[in-house]
Amino acid sequence: MSWHSKKQPYVALSNTEAKYIDPGSCCAQSIWIKNQLEDFDIYLEHIPLRCDNNNAIDLTKNLVLHSKTKHIKIRHHFIKDHVAKRECKVEYIDTQNQLADLFTKPLASERFYTLRN
Repeated sequence: MSWHSKKQPYVALSNTEAKYIDPGSCCAQSIWIKNQLEDFDIYLEHIPLRCDNNNAIDLTKNLVLHSKTKHIKIRHHFIKDHVAKRECKVEYIDTQNQLADLFTKPLASERFYTLRN
């Protein structure tokens, strides 16, 4: 899991766009770690990335540029290239099991303890 907090230098126009951009930066870090592991003769077939937004997952798999996504900057399509090369695989995870919520949302104590465990 990779996590850091910073003010984003761009404004997402939709929830799907925001959920599409974030796995891209995680993909870049994961590719770097994968390359470092290869120096130690540890090879990964693909890097699993988990996302709770089906529309964002569909954007990574669909190689066609739609009119609704034409405003997304080219640098954010980094993840789409690596999914096409089968270096990364974006998988769905339901919101109830999203571990990143521990770091990004205020949670009720019961939910916090469930995710922590």
